[in-house]
Amino acid sequence: MATLQQILLQLQASPLTIPIALAALSWLLLYYIRVSYFTKMSAIPKLPPVPVVPGLPVIGNLLQLKEKKPYKTFTRWAEEYGPIYSIRTGASTMVVLNTSQVAKEAMVTRYSSISTRKLSNALKILTADKCMVAISDYNDFHKMIKRYILSNVLGANAQKKHRSNRDTLRANVSSQLHSHVKNSPQEAVNFRRIFESELFGIAVKQAFGKDIEKPIYVEELGTTVSRDEIFKVLVLDIMEGAIEVDWRDFFPYLSWIPNKTMETKIQRLYSRRKAVMTTLINEQKKRIASGEELNCYIDFLLSEGKTLTMDQISMLLWETVVETADTTMVTTEWAMYEISKDPTRQDRLYQEIQKVCGSETVTEEHLSQLPYLNAVFHETLRKHSPAALVPLRYAHEDTQLGGYYIPAGTEIAINIYGCNMDKHQWESPEEWKPERFLDPKYDPMDLYKTMAFGAGKRVCAGSLQAMLIACPTIGRLVQEFEWKLRAGEEENEDTVGFTTHKRYPMQAILKPRS
Repeated sequence: MATLQQILLQLQASPLTIPIALAALSWLLLYYIRVSYFTKMSAIPKLPPVPVVPGLPVIGNLLQLKEKKPYKTFTRWAEEYGPIYSIRTGASTMVVLNTSQVAKEAMVTRYSSISTRKLSNALKILTADKCMVAISDYNDFHKMIKRYILSNVLGANAQKKHRSNRDTLRANVSSQLHSHVKNSPQEAVNFRRIFESELFGIAVKQAFGKDIEKPIYVEELGTTVSRDEIFKVLVLDIMEGAIEVDWRDFFPYLSWIPNKTMETKIQRLYSRRKAVMTTLINEQKKRIASGEELNCYIDFLLSEGKTLTMDQISMLLWETVVETADTTMVTTEWAMYEISKDPTRQDRLYQEIQKVCGSETVTEEHLSQLPYLNAVFHETLRKHSPAALVPLRYAHEDTQLGGYYIPAGTEIAINIYGCNMDKHQWESPEEWKPERFLDPKYDPMDLYKTMAFGAGKRVCAGSLQAMLIACPTIGRLVQEFEWKLRAGEEENEDTVGFTTHKRYPMQAILKPRS
């Protein structure tokens, strides 16, 4: 047997021996790891698929998703195929998650493997290719702009600075409702028309420091636009365009074929919004140049966001407007609809407010003492999730979800509506029952009782603002009025749009409380 000294002498005699030996060893190690990995992954069960329409394998399950409310179809399928399953959407495979457990696994535990967004062609254009906190991939840009929006608009300290805006909103809504009842006591009120306008005012003041008080001339459009028209351009039109379907989304290998009708429509929406935003920004630049400073997002971004382009600043300002003016509107209107529909629960909420506030007007300081009001808010979020589906993500590496193998390239759809209608987690989920959130198992200060605000690193940055606007507003409206739905409104629960807007505004008869 060769001695150690002899072996060393032989190695010294052949200078290539050591590199070759190390290379061979490295190759063997990599081979072993690869074989072990694929052996392990092959042992993980594959996802149960939803059967496709016979004879149309290229189309996959697309024909079964013809309606613009796929979250409801996904929820029905979950009852048959389980909480996690796969479907074929043209050329792609999509995994659909329908319970909070597997959704949180995707958002938290497996986040590093599926943190990349997958956008439709319409959303790519409308979001300037992910130039938003809510839509951007989790990278340095996302971390920077989320820090900005929390610092100046949505964080706890920022919300304290914007408190007066919320108080003004509630006072204005109350005043308009009292005026309506005085002038037309038997006529139903369109709550959305009043509240939507006031919410837009808060959104604009947070972004630009001042509300829009008069029409503005938009040079790029060659016309003067009113406040209502600005709201339509910045909010309503974009939310409608966001659900525009482009068949090329499902067949990317055919992306070279033009789809002029869709492209023209979405580009027009993008251009009109950009023109209006540019005009609003230029007006505030003049104000800043004159030496007038305000507590608003544009002043902050122009001062702190030195690495941002003006297009990026425009998109970030617009994001605060559209998200404040839309999703909180959805939640508050649905809450008032459910309260108006249910006099027993409305009276329970009123009695709680009376016990805590007495003759005082309900304010944000009272929230910690009003558990049933908080329960109303969370139950509304559960039953009427504003964002029924999380914007698609995709797995950029092989991973696991719910005990199943998820190959790289798979699209991930998180069905928030399905999570919040899961019969295994919620008793009678189709019913609106705020009492379920009075159960001791729920932390009364926990904003994330449902999946409405997401979870993990991408948890919604606007959750605190949504609660601070909606809860005291709901409380004050019930404190000052008895609410009753107009005849025929009870079953009017249809939705429309990218978020779950009521298809038709709620119409209610109000009676001032003595």
